[in-house]
Amino acid sequence: MSFSGTVKEELSKQTGTSRHCMIAETAAMIMCCGKISRESTGGYRIRIQTEKILVARKVFTLLRKTFNIYTNVCVRTHARVGKSPVYEVSVNESKDVNKVLMAIKYMDEQGRLLTGGRCINSMIVQQTCCRRAFIRGSFLSAGSISNPEKSYHFEIVCETQEMAEQIRDVINTFSLDAKTVQRKRYYIVYLKEGAQIVEVLNIMGAHIALMDLENMRIVKEVRNSVNRRVNCETANIGKTVSAAVKQLEDIQYLIAMSEFGNLPPGLREIAQARLDDPNATLAELGESLTPAIGKSGVNHRLRKLSELADRLRGQKEEHYYDSEANINSIRERTGGQTGSSTGTGGKSV
Repeated sequence: MSFSGTVKEELSKQTGTSRHCMIAETAAMIMCCGKISRESTGGYRIRIQTEKILVARKVFTLLRKTFNIYTNVCVRTHARVGKSPVYEVSVNESKDVNKVLMAIKYMDEQGRLLTGGRCINSMIVQQTCCRRAFIRGSFLSAGSISNPEKSYHFEIVCETQEMAEQIRDVINTFSLDAKTVQRKRYYIVYLKEGAQIVEVLNIMGAHIALMDLENMRIVKEVRNSVNRRVNCETANIGKTVSAAVKQLEDIQYLIAMSEFGNLPPGLREIAQARLDDPNATLAELGESLTPAIGKSGVNHRLRKLSELADRLRGQKEEHYYDSEANINSIRERTGGQTGSSTGTGGKSV
């Protein structure tokens, strides 16, 4: 079973102890996955459709406990293989329908439908416990949570913008930051942060799922922390190795140019230490000297060696280009001929 299914299974067993809380949860489920239709006799009919049997069972239980009415339950299967069956809980008796609609503030005392069944009256969710029940019913009917091991995402799918905004506002009364977005023809109420999803699970009463999510978050954060540290250390090692290779190249170039013996004692000492131990860190190089010096002192001396090697390279390149210029000048004066001499009359001697 998915994590979302596990959460819904736990929530389906949660029922408010007060009648007003059960009314709020019933109102949310009728709003999210129910339909109120007019019958030919002039009365109304309530139908609640879902693909989750635990949701159908929860609706049946709420209507039985809250209003002491029995409902009809039927199962519709799809002709296409692999499609989930649809469970329908319906209230057909006119007096039962009116009792339910009046309790959830969808109908007035004269029997007129007030909201069309798409939004609930704010009086239903005045108390904190009723708001918790309302969010629980909304999530059971049209919500889902992604696998926390992959990402953090909580959402409730609504058919209208008004429904989405009402659910969002109720969630945000608990100091959360739920947002809405349109996805094709539906409106989505969602939360993206792990801490806020933990809080909404606590609000709905899914305490076992909350602990599971917290455990996953801890493991995930530890894993990410270890990965960041390993990546950082790997990058530092790479920089250290690259710097050491460059330092060795500069010292070997100074030796090749016969400049090693002309170095000041401090530079010659650190150069010899780097040659003796190419893999040593700056701190280790400093400790190997007599007297020992710190990392900043070692870095300063190695930088001086690098500057000296770069200066020598620049002088060599400048000398090379000067020689080329001299050769080109001679060729121009001799008409492009070099390595020969001419006598009187232009004849070769």
